[in-house]
Parts: sequence; structure tokens; C-alpha cells
Amino acid sequence: MAYIGKQPVVGNFVKLDAIVTSATATYNLLNGGTAYFPQTANNCIVSLNGVIQSPTSAYTISGSTIVFDSALTSADSIDFILVLGDVLAIGTPSDATVGFAKVTSNLITGATAETSIAGGDSVLIYDDSASALRKMTRTNFVSGIGGTNTPNFAATVGANHNISNLTTTAVQFNTEVFDTNSSFDTSTYRFTVPSGSAGKYLISVSVRFQAFTSNRKEINLYKNGSNFYSFENAGTGGGLYDTVNGSIIMDLAVADYIQMFAYQDSGGTNAIRTDSFFQAFKLIE
Repeated sequence: MAYIGKQPVVGNFVKLDAIVTSATATYNLLNGGTAYFPQTANNCIVSLNGVIQSPTSAYTISGSTIVFDSALTSADSIDFILVLGDVLAIGTPSDATVGFAKVTSNLITGATAETSIAGGDSVLIYDDSASALRKMTRTNFVSGIGGTNTPNFAATVGANHNISNLTTTAVQFNTEVFDTNSSFDTSTYRFTVPSGSAGKYLISVSVRFQAFTSNRKEINLYKNGSNFYSFENAGTGGGLYDTVNGSIIMDLAVADYIQMFAYQDSGGTNAIRTDSFFQAFKLIE
């Protein structure tokens, strides 16, 4: 097999520290004074009294010790013990040396691929800032994807209430259906953007007027106390109820607040019905 550059040496060849014999068969194996653990007896060349010993029959390896088949004496001499290392292993590749061509194409198969994972299981991601692979639990991974449409709220009119002729009056949305961030005030009938929730919001309103004839009915969306947008119904006449509704997407900053006002020119006082609603939610961007 050809190599570009210097051919790598396979195996980790080590000559162990000298051993002084005594009346025992078991001796510690040291390399530079540190315990050494050969893989097997077959990985060692042992010379005793000038004779190369047969592995597994003349001696065995147990952890970091060599055990001869019979006890030696102080007159015996262990000439050397040479450990050949894991001669059939390629060793540990150097950093950044294994490319895609060296990875088998069937590393992930139908038997190893997952179709679902638990919240505590880990997935691999690539960290661009650190140029490194990271792992993250599914729970944390999913929490950072997509987002949620919060804050959101919906409120209705708790009881019919009157609005005067030619007067812009706050619609009393005083009954919450839901309010995820406790950001809607049922006493001022306004929604205030909470901390960390600036963005685009879809806002919807439907206000039902009672016993109106042909006249002007208008709903005004106020932002921070000023009219921002108006929804209007010119009236159809002859009907018992008229409904003004609409929706709009608008940018809201933290602490911005919105509320709905009604206006009518029927010539007298009339009521806003309980089947009116005001709702909004933050869009995922």
C-alpha cells in the first residue's frame, strides 16, 4: 500500500523497565515507573536467561503483571520484555485527518436511524461561532425553534353598555376569555405589550351595535392614546343589529398599548352588545 510522505509506524513498541527476579512467578510490568497493561501475552517478546519464551504457555499477562508458568529464583535473569502494542490496530487518527470518504456510507441504516426521540435524547448541531460540533437535548433544541404566538389575549363585553350620539367612547371589553401574559387590563380595556415581546401583532375586533338604522358606526383602534386606524360600517337600515369588524397587523414596542373606541351618529344613545370581541396575538417572525 502506497503512502504520501513518511509511512506510519503501526503499533506502539515499548521496552519495559528491568525486573529483578526473586522466588515468585508474578512480576509487575512498568514503563518509566508506571504500570503498563499489554493487550495480550501474544503482544510481548520475553527473554529469560537468554531464551525467548513462548507466550501463553511459558507466561501469561494479567492486567499489568506477567505470570510465569513456574516460580523463578534470584539466579534467573529476565533479559528484556518488549511489548509490540496493538499491532493490528491503526491507532488514533490525528486531529482533522478523517474525511467523508473514510466513513462508511451505511453508518446510519434503517436499524440505527431513529423515527422519534425522547426529550432527554441528544441531537448534534454545528456551532458556527466555535467551529465545533455540539450536542443538545431534544427539549432544548425544540424550544429554540419556531417560537409561540404569545403574548395573546381575547376579551368580550360583559354586559350591554350605551354609547352616546356623536361621542367616541371606549368599548368596555371587561371579560377575559384568555390572557397568556396577564397583559390585558379589564378596567381600562387595553392591552399593553410586556417586556421582551416587541414585534408584529395580528389584532382583530368585532363590535355589534344594537337597534341602529342607516347611520354611521365606527370602531377606532387607539395606540398609546391616539387613533391609529378606523373600521367603519355605513349602515344598512331596517336591521336590528349592525356589526363592525376588522383586523390589522401592526408593529408594537414594549410598553405600547392598544384599545378600542366606538362612535355612532344615530341621533340618540344606543348599546354595544355582549357578542363583541377584541383579541390579538404576536406573530412568529
